[in-house]
Amino acid sequence: MDNIADIAQQNVGAKIGHFTRFACVDWSGAKGDAHAGIALAICEPGNASPVLVAPPRRYWSRQAIADWLLAQNDNLLIGFDFSFAPPLIARGSYLPGDDVPADARTFWGYVDGICDDPDLGAASFLERHHRRHFYLGAIDGVKAQYMHFRQCEMHYNASGGGKPSTVYDAIGAAQVAKASFAGMRLLHQVGQHIPIWPFDPISSSGPQIVEIYTQIAARAAGLRKGLSKIRDAKSLDGALAAFNSEPHKPLTKYSDHATDAILTAAWLRYVSRNPDYWAPTQLNSRIAATEGWTFGVV
Repeated sequence: MDNIADIAQQNVGAKIGHFTRFACVDWSGAKGDAHAGIALAICEPGNASPVLVAPPRRYWSRQAIADWLLAQNDNLLIGFDFSFAPPLIARGSYLPGDDVPADARTFWGYVDGICDDPDLGAASFLERHHRRHFYLGAIDGVKAQYMHFRQCEMHYNASGGGKPSTVYDAIGAAQVAKASFAGMRLLHQVGQHIPIWPFDPISSSGPQIVEIYTQIAARAAGLRKGLSKIRDAKSLDGALAAFNSEPHKPLTKYSDHATDAILTAAWLRYVSRNPDYWAPTQLNSRIAATEGWTFGVV
C-alpha cells in the first residue's frame, strides 16, 4: 500500500509555499442556525496577528461559513476543528452492520442526503438514523464500547499527544460527534470546489482545507494539558509570541472559540511550510481515502 510520506516528499516542497492567507474555524454542531460557538480567524503572511472575521449576522451559521469559504479564490489554507470522517480501518466500516459507503467522500454525501436538519446540522444522524452506534447516555450501556478511533487518533495518543475524542461519543462538553457529522455535510458541499487534504492532493493554487485540532496548536505554544483554553488578553499574546506573531487586537469577549481560532490560525501560518506535516509517516493511501488525517499529527 502506498505510503503518503514517500509520495508526498517527492513534490511537497514545491507546493506548500504558495499559501498567502491562513484561517481557522472553531466549529459547532449545535442545533439551530446561529452559533456563538463558531469563530473564524484569518491572518496574512508575516507576523501580524490573526483577526476575527465578523459574521454576516450576530453569530455565524454553518451555511454562512460555507458561503464565505466558497467566495474565497486566493491561496488560502484553512483548518476546521472537527473530525473529517469516522474510523473505518479498525472495524471495516464506519457503522458496522449498516449499509453505508466505505470511502469518505461518498459517506459525506450519504450524511448530507439523509439529514434534513437546518443549517447543515446532523443531530438526526445520531439521534434517529443510526442511533444504535452512538453513546447518548447511560441508557446506552457501557461507554467504553463506543470508544472507537481513527488511525490518526490512535497514533496521536500512542505518541503522547493525549486521549482524543471519538465521533461515537455524543456526551459532554468535549464531545465532537454532532460537530463532526455536521462538518461532513459542509465538506460534501464545499469539497466539490475546494481540495480537502489528504483526501485530495495538495492544491497548487487556490484554497486548501485541512482538519486541525486546536489543542495541537495550544501545546505547540507551550500551554499545558488541561490548561489550554485562553480567556484573557495577556495569555493570548503570550501564546501568539511562540509563533512569532504580533500581539492581537483587543477582543470584546475572550471566549474559548475566539482565542482558539486566533491562535490556531497563527500556528497554521507558522508550520505550513514544514513538509513533515504534509507527509506523516503513518499515513497511507487507504487511510487518506477513508479516515483522513489531522494536520499537525506526525
